[in-house]
Amino acid sequence: MKKIGMIGGFGPESTLDYYRLLIDQYRKSNGEGSLPEIIIYSMDVYALLGMVEQEKWDDVTEYLLGGINTLSKAGADFGFISANTPHIVFDRLKDLSPIQLISIVEETGKKTQTMGLHKVGLLGTSFTMGSGFFQEVFTNYNISIVVPNKEEQEYIQHKLMSEIELGKFHEKTRKGLLTIVKRMISDETIEGVILGCTELPLILTKDEFGIPFLNTTKIHVDSIMNFCLSKHS
Repeated sequence: MKKIGMIGGFGPESTLDYYRLLIDQYRKSNGEGSLPEIIIYSMDVYALLGMVEQEKWDDVTEYLLGGINTLSKAGADFGFISANTPHIVFDRLKDLSPIQLISIVEETGKKTQTMGLHKVGLLGTSFTMGSGFFQEVFTNYNISIVVPNKEEQEYIQHKLMSEIELGKFHEKTRKGLLTIVKRMISDETIEGVILGCTELPLILTKDEFGIPFLNTTKIHVDSIMNFCLSKHS
């Protein structure tokens, strides 16, 4: 079994969710008699977002790489970042990292393809929805991505930063997010929706309107645990 290295803190609520899901997934595979070795380095989401907002990609890369190097020095055999937005610079990090990294975007693309979906919506931070890094990966799987309109993106960003990132999950906000999804089904004929922020599955907890809601956290965890338990590097 390989030692797992997790970059957490982006934000704290989803870091807790990752840890719980990793433990649950491990127990499903190995029973109750043991637990995985997980090294967690919790970093400051507000420091990260400040750099992202200013599009300081070299600084973002350096900041995240510092965390990954810390995990490597602590003994992690491989690592992952428990958030979607930092994957804006994932290709750069992958080339510089001393340990193998498991991409949440790549693994979600694989899962979406296996589900037979060809057109999906994407909800996330404004940076995730607007930067195109999901689209670049999903093109390799012949899957098109639709993002909400500008007004909807502003609503999602505001709710993420002012409520959901802080662990506040209001029913009014949940209904507001679902209204956006419903509009995208009607106007854009999406076949599924990617919860492209690891806090979103904490408020959108189930499939709705007859389409799958792809929980990127759960998809990521499944891939991480498969890699952890595999005999191949």
